[in-house]
Amino acid sequence: MTVLVFGRTGQVARALAVLGPEAVFLGRDEADLRDPSACAAAIRARRPHAVINAAAWTAVDDAEEHEAEALVINGEAPAEMARACAALAIPFVHISTDYVFAGGGDAPWRSDDPVAPCNAYGRTKRAGEVGIIAAGGAFGILRTSWVFSATGVNFLKTMLRLSETRDRLSVVGDQIGGPTPATAIAAVCLTMAETLRAEPDLSGIYHLSGDPDVSWAGFAREIFAQAGRSVTVEDIPSHAYPQPAPRPANSRLDCSGLAQAFGIARPDWRAEVDRILNELGAVT
Repeated sequence: MTVLVFGRTGQVARALAVLGPEAVFLGRDEADLRDPSACAAAIRARRPHAVINAAAWTAVDDAEEHEAEALVINGEAPAEMARACAALAIPFVHISTDYVFAGGGDAPWRSDDPVAPCNAYGRTKRAGEVGIIAAGGAFGILRTSWVFSATGVNFLKTMLRLSETRDRLSVVGDQIGGPTPATAIAAVCLTMAETLRAEPDLSGIYHLSGDPDVSWAGFAREIFAQAGRSVTVEDIPSHAYPQPAPRPANSRLDCSGLAQAFGIARPDWRAEVDRILNELGAVT
């Protein structure tokens, strides 16, 4: 199966490159999501067996001031991709986010729960979901949260960097979610793409997040414990760490739909932390 992947340097795209040797990766120089029609043209020209969109505007805070541009990349481009895939009768798999939800309460969000994004980034990602569904083809939208890996910029690598010069850190303790390994997201995307070729009726929105749910502060403590670093983590409330874009307090995701449809369980993020720390040589 030949898979066309939008994205080349992001965390999930890099994980896909390891898992999917038959994949063709398109970077911005070949398919710029700021030009949705060019993305659709790239699909028609290559005629793959499936398409995975692993590219997006991910600068959450910047989206507050540049929502129109983020909307093109996160909303209009995926919709154009989905329409091109529908015309070719091939599945389209797209990565979305827990930020489409309001973030209140403490119950895990189900895929059919009402959406109410609390920031511009969430609104643009929701627009992409709506456009993909409206395209009418076989699709898999995978909402995920708190992505981390050995590459790129992410929370785990930030904590390791800060621990080089600091022995005490203040980390938000009232936002709860499931840290999700990029490797797990990549594997699920490939499974969904292959399965949807044979079973398009499984099209829909699914959730994937790491297990167990934890706060950012708890995530940091686990990183330092596994890395053998003596860093004291102080829990602070979200309002003590103001950011341009509000973050949801509750990012828990109900992943039962993914298990029922594809037989995929939530990954244990702690095991992936161990693997990444050893890969980076960060264990002391």
